[in-house]
Amino acid sequence: MNLIPLHDRVIVKASQPEEVTKGGIIIPDTAKEKPLHGEIMAVGTGKITEDGKIVPLQVKVGDKVLYGKYSTNEINVDGEEFLMMRESDIFAIVK
Repeated sequence: MNLIPLHDRVIVKASQPEEVTKGGIIIPDTAKEKPLHGEIMAVGTGKITEDGKIVPLQVKVGDKVLYGKYSTNEINVDGEEFLMMRESDIFAIVK
């Protein structure tokens, strides 16, 4: 990917929405919810504090993360859909 986020922003590839429920019911496209988890694809250099110091990000490329429903911006790079958000919009790293 030829996209490098600035400062405390990250780029996430959202996971695919569930196709079938645990009970075996197929979910139609109109009823699918956007997933709130994905994989970090790129990270910025870090947050810049008021005194000009750079605080490195806690997430790194390859981390699986949970994020907020309304905290993302959708972007399209080379025909692929990605999400851009600030590190503070990420709730947790999934191990």
